[in-house]
Amino acid sequence: MSTLTPTDHQDERLRIDKGFSGMLKASVDRIRGGDLGLLPVFIGLVVISIIFQSLNPFFLSSANLSNMLMEATPVGILALGIVMVLLVGEIDLSVGSVSGLSAAIFGINFVDNGWPLALAIVTAIASGSIIGWVFGQIYNRVGVPSFVITLAGLLGFLGLQLFVLGPKGTINIPFDSPLVWFGQLAFVPTPVAYALVSFVVVLQIVLGLSRSRSRKIAGLSVESLTAIVAKALGLGILLGFAVWYLGLARGIGWMFVLFVLLAVIGNYALTRTQWGRSVFAVGGNREAARRAGINVRRVYTSTFIITSTLAAVGGLLAAGRLAASAQSSGGGDVNLNAIAAAVIGGTSLFGGRGSAFAAVLGIIVIQAISSGLTLMNLDSSIRYMVTGAVVLIAVSLDAFARKSRSSHGRG
Repeated sequence: MSTLTPTDHQDERLRIDKGFSGMLKASVDRIRGGDLGLLPVFIGLVVISIIFQSLNPFFLSSANLSNMLMEATPVGILALGIVMVLLVGEIDLSVGSVSGLSAAIFGINFVDNGWPLALAIVTAIASGSIIGWVFGQIYNRVGVPSFVITLAGLLGFLGLQLFVLGPKGTINIPFDSPLVWFGQLAFVPTPVAYALVSFVVVLQIVLGLSRSRSRKIAGLSVESLTAIVAKALGLGILLGFAVWYLGLARGIGWMFVLFVLLAVIGNYALTRTQWGRSVFAVGGNREAARRAGINVRRVYTSTFIITSTLAAVGGLLAAGRLAASAQSSGGGDVNLNAIAAAVIGGTSLFGGRGSAFAAVLGIIVIQAISSGLTLMNLDSSIRYMVTGAVVLIAVSLDAFARKSRSSHGRG
């Protein structure tokens, strides 16, 4: 005979495994509540792929997709930094100039001054970290809006980049240097790629079981083992197909793998650490976060440092891909594309909502548009207009989602 009380039965029901139907219902409820997540980005990628593939069969070829991922990586890393600063409700307009300055510093030290590669790289990245720290101090202690601070940085560091490069304007990086090899020729061997996919599948299962165990201890509903394994295997099949298809050409670049790894680390920091919870709290309501005991100034400073540091990393990778540090490095539409990628990927301009993976998906959307229009032999004017329209749609969806959540909450 069972000795469970009604309360025990209620607690047991809270622990009932959530199957596929429950997961589907929860997803529908989130969408109806205005939490669109990454759904619009996936839909946009599908629509873009269908349109450009119908206009040029080369668009979805393994060779073009492999090159597209490599081209997207440097700006994508800048976009990852933008995600961090947007989450606290601020902006950084200087990432393009900081990336160009870091490339110039690397070129001067590595080529002209003959510094060791590692020291030249560390110095260039450290320059970005120092810039972010300075931004944080000005923001916290003087109270200048981040828009103004980073706009001044955009102009000032562009001038400093030109000064560092000097009269010759361009420093060619030797083609046999490891940085150029990494940016142009480093691709993951197929067996290693499949091994990485297997590792990701196992890691997903382990993390899923750990998450379910924590929720069960807290008395919350949990996913069934079948659902956890099925989701991990589904991801593995998708990644395995990508490895096979891209392997028909050159494969997946190590540079893109680095980008994804940085996004994974960023996602872990945002979702699994006290710092990440503080970032979302400050972005959601600064005053409430302060009253809750969060060191708001430290959060702002850390996000500025991360953003500028990632900008420096992106600048180095761009220099490696170009095999040069030039006056045009970090210029043109680099800055705007980084911000656009973060927004298109689903990061809110109003703070408090977004994901590190927004940078990955957002820059792939932008690079897909650029690649498709290039294959159609259309000039950059069309690409700017199309990208601008996509950004407007993304921000409109964000505003609509905020309004839906607000209405849902009042209901």
